[in-house]
Amino acid sequence: MASRILPVIDISGAPLDRGRQYGEAVRPRLHAALAYYEEAFGQSAGLTWDQVTARAARWLEPVRDYAPELLDEMRGIADGAGVGLLDVLALNARGEVIYDRSFKTMAAAGEPAEEPAEGCTSFAAFGAASGDGHVWAGQNWDWRAGVADTVVMIRIVQPPKPTVIMQVEAGQVGRQGANSAGIALNANGLGGRFSDAIGLPQTVVRRSVLDTHTVTDALDVLCRTRAHIASNALLTCREGFAVDLETTPAGIGWMYPTDGLLVHGNHYQAGVPAALAADYRPLSSDSLVRVPRAEQGLAALRASTGPDESRKLIKQAMSDHLGLPESLCTHPDARAPQIKHWMTLVSSCVDLTSGDYHVTAGTPCDRDYQHLPWNLYDGPYGDAR
Repeated sequence: MASRILPVIDISGAPLDRGRQYGEAVRPRLHAALAYYEEAFGQSAGLTWDQVTARAARWLEPVRDYAPELLDEMRGIADGAGVGLLDVLALNARGEVIYDRSFKTMAAAGEPAEEPAEGCTSFAAFGAASGDGHVWAGQNWDWRAGVADTVVMIRIVQPPKPTVIMQVEAGQVGRQGANSAGIALNANGLGGRFSDAIGLPQTVVRRSVLDTHTVTDALDVLCRTRAHIASNALLTCREGFAVDLETTPAGIGWMYPTDGLLVHGNHYQAGVPAALAADYRPLSSDSLVRVPRAEQGLAALRASTGPDESRKLIKQAMSDHLGLPESLCTHPDARAPQIKHWMTLVSSCVDLTSGDYHVTAGTPCDRDYQHLPWNLYDGPYGDAR
């Protein structure tokens, strides 16, 4: 088994202060992320990094208006890491820049009109789907292999808001994770172009979800904010409830679990939005394999007799290799240029009943889960177990 583990970072205090703590802790990783995306944007879109940050500047005002504390946190990250605010904003809006409608003109120059959606397979399992009676949530997060060494686990203590634990690329203020209120958010890219109107970056939306104390408030964030690009959000709460929202700038679709199990990938499963219906094709066609394979594998959880066995069964399910390399457990495709290699960066497994958080630093097929040193419900702002 591989022994690499993900770095763990603790930050707390006011937004600017915790941002500085974060930036100082990830300085080399954040610089590595900037170097990777400068090369990646140059190859895929012909953009210089100055052009990328100029595009990212369009999100300064929307983020300031919606979540000024998160813009302050980004400012602190920039100070701590010794980079510019627009560099950090570009890392937080990298998906929005990649999937911006203005990139559609690249097709005429021989470039693809749209990159594949960020690949992930998310799940929730509880009730009849969980033999041990616990509530489980997690995902395989599939993205560019070139940023694997920039991924960190971060805990944010931010009273009176819930304490949040997330897996993020260095410098990002939000992605997927869980909080001390017993709410987990797992997310998946969906793709599709909608309008030129500016919406919020996904990192800001997702962090705002995890900053809530109740599942209804989390839903309100997803339903009432306008994101810039389409993304799927799977919400799970420790009371034994889950709902999946396919959020797009043109509307929202939703799904509920079947017998306690809910799995979502990178294609529209609740229904193709009307704006895309005429010529929709999944941007990540392998999602059509990953979702049913995850459902089949996770069905074994029904027979689990305890949390240790459940984690083994989840690891086994999320290590599926049908369709390798673009399988549920994704490995780099040797046929593609290295800059475009994809892999499962993190496989996460969160026990919302006990508060234990487990992750792999890379593909789950060849490494054990890393038990994070924090429990979701530790500390003065963790809800009683």
